[in-house]
Amino acid sequence: MQAMVLAARGGPLVLEKRPDPRPAAGEICLRVEACGVCRTDLHIVDGELPDIRLPVVPGHEIVGIVEALGPGVTSHRLGQRVGVPWLGHTCGACPYCSTHRENLCDRPVFTGHSRDGGFATHAVADAAYAFALDGFHDPIAAAPLLCAGLIGWRSLKLAGDGRRIGLYGFGAAAHIITQVCRWQGRDVYAFTRPGDAAAQAHALSLGARWAGSSSDPPPEFLDAAILFAPVGALVPAALRAVRKGGRVVCGGIHMSDIPAFPYRLLWEERQVLSVANLTRQDAVEFLSVAPAAGVITTTKVYPLAAANQALSDLRAGRFQGAAVLVP
Repeated sequence: MQAMVLAARGGPLVLEKRPDPRPAAGEICLRVEACGVCRTDLHIVDGELPDIRLPVVPGHEIVGIVEALGPGVTSHRLGQRVGVPWLGHTCGACPYCSTHRENLCDRPVFTGHSRDGGFATHAVADAAYAFALDGFHDPIAAAPLLCAGLIGWRSLKLAGDGRRIGLYGFGAAAHIITQVCRWQGRDVYAFTRPGDAAAQAHALSLGARWAGSSSDPPPEFLDAAILFAPVGALVPAALRAVRKGGRVVCGGIHMSDIPAFPYRLLWEERQVLSVANLTRQDAVEFLSVAPAAGVITTTKVYPLAAANQALSDLRAGRFQGAAVLVP
């Protein structure tokens, strides 16, 4: 097999040839068809997340075909298309796992972080944390659903049932969740980097009611706002934009420091919430919602060996939607 490997914080990834992996008990081995490139991968390469196992193969939006079953696996079949997300394993015994909050597990394993991920031709995954994609016929289109879609879905659930939803940072997650919001009958207000006319046009083309700069106030108060951009300064900006009792949901795994802001912005029962990881139930829900909502992902495809270029382009915002590596 071949894999793009991160050996040290700061990168770059290096293409390596390795022996083909073999699944252990409870695991499956996939031939990777596509793997999305997520902003979390940037945080891993930059060393902004704790407890990264080095060397590591990044990538946690994996779509592949099952080529081998480890002992005891009956949940999947050879030749089946499956998806592997960020949450790669949980302990099943801590107070969080035992109360249906496995996203907060005390001893989690994360794909492409604490175990090798999908920037490779093959990957091994815990069968209990891999999801059947029998109805998804395009692996490239499906890959961004495995994190951008799942985290976007969990963020939207935490945002509540309000009609007017603001999305700060119009990238992979926002372009998926905009389509879900429109299917649900909600109005989307898209906030982009100042001057990013292409992203604003993309948002409007997907049905956003309004699109503008993150430095601009929306034309009316929002019921909730979701921050996908890892910029702490957007938290007080979003608090200014939401109505009394509104919510601001921080959807990223890493964010720059939130600056001090006057209590008046939080008063009147506004809330600031964070999203941590996902649960398997989130995946079950969203993988039924996405086709029902007619979600169509916008993707830019790169060959596996161009993973560093994909990460660079993501950092600079050089494309709309999501980047996807194809071995």
